[in-house]
Amino acid sequence: MSKTGRLTTHVLDTALGKPAAGLAIDLYRLDGEARERIASATTNDDGRVDGALLQGDALTAGTYELVFHAGDYLKASGAALAEPAFLDVVPLRFGIADPSSHYHVPLLLSAYSYSTYRGS
Repeated sequence: MSKTGRLTTHVLDTALGKPAAGLAIDLYRLDGEARERIASATTNDDGRVDGALLQGDALTAGTYELVFHAGDYLKASGAALAEPAFLDVVPLRFGIADPSSHYHVPLLLSAYSYSTYRGS
């Protein structure tokens, strides 16, 4: 049986200690200077995107970018933000070398910081 690769994500609000529900995310495939949006989603009550952003034949080796619309989420969550906010749109650029693998790219977010890692 062949392994089907997929790309997933989730967002945790580390300042509030809970999932970041209602955060908009765009996924882009990059080819040199070209940038093509290939998916959009919004996190659910668990801070996750329902299902994979990409999977199977749609997941190919290459460079991708997840764009998290953190500023809109932070404003809606009631975070005390300066104007302009320190964080607004958070782009995470990463590579997929093995499209048969699971790539999980989470975002840990607060109003003044974020981090990521390759999850499982």
